[in-house]
Amino acid sequence: MKYRSTRGKASGQSFESVVLEGLAADGGLYIPEHLPSLPADWQTAWAQLSFPQLATELISLFVGDDMTHAEVERLVAKSYSTFDTAQVTPLVDLDKATNTHILELFHGPTFAFKDVALQFLGNLFEFFLERRNAQKAADEPTHKITVVGATSGDTGSAAIYGLRGKKNVSVFILHPKGRVSPIQEAQMTTVLDANVHNLSITGTFDDCQDIVKQLFGRPEFKKDHSLGAINSINWARILAQITYYFYAYFTLVQQGVKNPKPVFVVPSGNFGDILAGYYAQSLGLPVGKLVIATNENDILDRFLRSGRYEKNSESGVLATPSPAMDILVSSNFERFLWYLARNYEASEDAASAGTQESPGQAGGEIIRKWMDQLKTEGSFAVSEKALQAARQIFWSGRCSDADTYETIARHYRNDKDTSSYLLDPHTAVGVYVAETLRADIGKLGGSDVHTICLSTAHPAKFSEAVLKAVNDKGHHLDFQSILPQPFVGLLEKPRRCVECENSADAVAKVIIDQAALASS
Repeated sequence: MKYRSTRGKASGQSFESVVLEGLAADGGLYIPEHLPSLPADWQTAWAQLSFPQLATELISLFVGDDMTHAEVERLVAKSYSTFDTAQVTPLVDLDKATNTHILELFHGPTFAFKDVALQFLGNLFEFFLERRNAQKAADEPTHKITVVGATSGDTGSAAIYGLRGKKNVSVFILHPKGRVSPIQEAQMTTVLDANVHNLSITGTFDDCQDIVKQLFGRPEFKKDHSLGAINSINWARILAQITYYFYAYFTLVQQGVKNPKPVFVVPSGNFGDILAGYYAQSLGLPVGKLVIATNENDILDRFLRSGRYEKNSESGVLATPSPAMDILVSSNFERFLWYLARNYEASEDAASAGTQESPGQAGGEIIRKWMDQLKTEGSFAVSEKALQAARQIFWSGRCSDADTYETIARHYRNDKDTSSYLLDPHTAVGVYVAETLRADIGKLGGSDVHTICLSTAHPAKFSEAVLKAVNDKGHHLDFQSILPQPFVGLLEKPRRCVECENSADAVAKVIIDQAALASS
């Protein structure tokens, strides 16, 4: 199994190298050169597997010779032992009458879906570093990694909990000042381990993400500090998330649903969560449709409607009740765009230019052109053929702030009502879009079609939005009543965080200074 960059200048990379490198040197994102094949009997052989067992089988398909099956199994078991349920990502009913379910992805240590990937990624970093250090020559320096990431809230805490205390790993997390929830900020900044560093940036999540990409684009700095990525630009993040699509499918099978072909509705910001669904479908998982659910920061919804990928430059990033989706540009969308470019744009471009490039190479050239256009002009457009291909895979919908609050309120009745469900605002975006598309979803399979809405966070992580939505409708839900035990007293704990100006140079200086302190 080898990997290539979406921008075409790096290929033949091993799984270990793409995990540790994160972002390709040409600025692209790593993808498999070829997708592996599932076992011919996967639907029967995997039907009764636990989540860790299923994850082991799927991840093993992508690691090549870099890990044995037993090594993957050990790391997976360690990663998911931190979850509060053996199911890891349980599927629960939201509305039995319409076969609508919630896939709860918030049972990890930080109560967000990103724990599924980042508990595993943290253990991967440690595994590869330990092996490299065990094999190094006596006069060779110790192999270390400096993990740098941007967060709109959940990635940061999940990364910190996955990497805290890891030997030879330092982690620097950038978050936009005042644009994460109080619980999210507390989860990050109350972790006082010496290898954890929080940076509060005056700006937006996109500013934080741009800084990270700029640092990775400095070859000497990247080499000197052995930069590694924990954002979903790291392929291992996407890989780990593929499992819960298969697990949801098998849960339906175990519930007696014959030949399910579920519709997955995914609250989408940076596109990583739903991209894992795209890879699951590409591997052979029966999927009725993948539905992108956006908040008012709707670049993905606008793309599927028009074929133009365009920054909302006039209003910038809008602050919404679902802040983890408050983005201007969806970084992971580049991976899907590469497939569109290779399959539907490359042959025409190569023919018109009179070149003999392979579709993959030509696809990389097109991605570079599109990303340059996005940077300089603020937008680019795909061909009608490519747009129609995207629409065969994805539907999309947009949810306003008002509809987010209304959806939370409508599904919460009271704690004693078994039909009541307390949605976090991101999950509410997905549920609202699923409900608006119910008639179209029904056409895919009538009353037998099952809709699975991915729940990305525990409602207590966004208690301000949840309490506003519920109590404005006359309920009397209080903050303490929705807190999981690990959140109790969290807001009062000591914190450590550095306020930093919005520039790559300022962040680089913090990293350099901390590295000097650590080595002194």
